[in-house]
Amino acid sequence: MDKKFKILTYGCQMNVAESERMAGQLAKIGYSATDDISTADLILINSCCVRATAEDKIYGKIGELNRYKLQNPALIIGVTGCLAQKDGDELIKKSPHVDFVLGTARRGELIDIVKSFESARKKFVDTSNVSGQIIEPEVFPIRAGKVSAFVPIMYGCNNFCTYCIVPYVRGRERSRPAQEIFDEIKDAVKNGFKEITLLGQNVNSYGKEFSDTNFAKLLAAVDKIEGVERLRFMTSHPKDLSDELIDVMANGKNICEHIHLPVQYGSNEILRRMNRVYTVEKYLALVKKIRAAIPNISLTTDLIVGFPGETETDFKMTLDFLREVQFDMAFTFIYSERTGTPAANFENKVDDATKHRRLNELMAVQNKISLEKNLHLDGQTVEVLVEGASKTDKNIFTGRTRTNKAVLFPHGSENVGDLISVKVNQVQTWILKGQRA
Repeated sequence: MDKKFKILTYGCQMNVAESERMAGQLAKIGYSATDDISTADLILINSCCVRATAEDKIYGKIGELNRYKLQNPALIIGVTGCLAQKDGDELIKKSPHVDFVLGTARRGELIDIVKSFESARKKFVDTSNVSGQIIEPEVFPIRAGKVSAFVPIMYGCNNFCTYCIVPYVRGRERSRPAQEIFDEIKDAVKNGFKEITLLGQNVNSYGKEFSDTNFAKLLAAVDKIEGVERLRFMTSHPKDLSDELIDVMANGKNICEHIHLPVQYGSNEILRRMNRVYTVEKYLALVKKIRAAIPNISLTTDLIVGFPGETETDFKMTLDFLREVQFDMAFTFIYSERTGTPAANFENKVDDATKHRRLNELMAVQNKISLEKNLHLDGQTVEVLVEGASKTDKNIFTGRTRTNKAVLFPHGSENVGDLISVKVNQVQTWILKGQRA
């Protein structure tokens, strides 16, 4: 009998990549994916706990799954990812219909866990080895798209920003061997993928445990792999983005002109309290250096408002900082307290009304900047990698520029994966619209 699985993925691109790898594992033992969750023999939640809202949403979804279990007692329900790592046994106590919980370092053993449960029907929790050896099963990921492939190059984080739970649930930094990464990319290219995104909590730390490589060298080597037409990476920590990396990007052939460089805040006092280990001045100097080397670079960032101790003066400094840097886009968040992190014990909490007001002000400033940046592209012809039909209209196709801007255009003869030229004739804050050039 053909067994079916459904994976529900929450959180970051790394979770997306890991879900694709777990789908590959399940396919190896006779499972096929289904879009209809009610027909699944196995439901897997790949979870996130970076913010309280994500955690609440996931626990809500786990609760909903109980009705499928009541309809089909043979259904297997598993939870993996960061929330699984954080809560472990507590997760099954809260949700007795969950059958197994796998921490972030154990998803490579999914095949063994599922087979074991199928035969013994015994609940299982393993959140061990969080900073240990990377377990990578020999399976090709079943990737969500047809054009772009996420390839993890390292796991974990050593930075311990005071607000962030990631180092506690992802463990210390561990890098994958370069040859393993090259082999996966060649396999992806062979399967038709044109764009590769190298993933890590902080890619700039790649290779620190090796004597013969670093992230800049890895990026330069991947850029030479035949069939890679576009190359991206995320995420970079500003503290160790090297001159060598900037030089590799400036001289690369397929490396896209885009850096996601999370700043988190625009005042030195809050950056110090966050343990970001750089100053506003150092960040601005880095941006200046990047733009001097790669003039058409697109810069995006992450920003948090409402961090404990944030004053109105700090916030105004951040708005001024935004106006000075001129990011193409910013992902903005309200500070979310995470138990177990140092910031959870900080005094001078910011009230919710102030947090929401500041978020709205911040977004208004950045949205204006994003629109102004895009207006410079009105009338320009840009190279677009075709991703497929838009979600709302099959006659309108979507793709991205090398600078990671979304572009919509009427569908003609182009196919998914084609590189085409589009002349921009309409500009919005988040997207560009145009016609084939």
